[in-house]
Amino acid sequence: MAFFFRPFPKIFYDVKKNNNNSSVLTNITARYKIRDILKQRAAIFYDYTVKEGDTPSSVAFRYYEDETLDWLILLVNDIIDPYYDWPLSYNTFIEFIKSLYGSVDTAMATTYEYRQILNSQSHLIDGTVIPERTVVVDENTYNSLAPANRKLIDAYEYYEEQNNLKRNIKLLDKRYLGSILTEVETIFSSS
Repeated sequence: MAFFFRPFPKIFYDVKKNNNNSSVLTNITARYKIRDILKQRAAIFYDYTVKEGDTPSSVAFRYYEDETLDWLILLVNDIIDPYYDWPLSYNTFIEFIKSLYGSVDTAMATTYEYRQILNSQSHLIDGTVIPERTVVVDENTYNSLAPANRKLIDAYEYYEEQNNLKRNIKLLDKRYLGSILTEVETIFSSS
């Protein structure tokens, strides 16, 4: 992440507002976005599941052999806040839960939402897993459902589910790396 702002343009800014001592700063308000049309072309991306202990820079090093391309992984996946938009490690996740609820036990005892099960998880003959489908409902609707058609989600389970959803990311195919880097350089050099 240390290299994310390297290509960003520099600006002169008077931090102390004294009109005679401007500093050269990185313009962090500049943004670059992968074109939506490119994101729709699945052939230029690979699916990757973030493992425990993975960081954007370790994934960049493993895949691109350059840890300074961590910003590209964040950019491709529309990650703005690398602390909360990247999956938390187990220990960090536990600390996060404790900061919200005081303890893991309290989080597990706190109802977060009620869900109606639309389809249970099933397996096809070829081994394909059809995931469970649910919809969030209010408590009255939940109570009116048969036990087999409802699911109570506690706070721990909800946040763990959200954290695990962040594990599925996309990696830009190495063949397109040069074009993206050239485009980023061109955009920021003209700013």
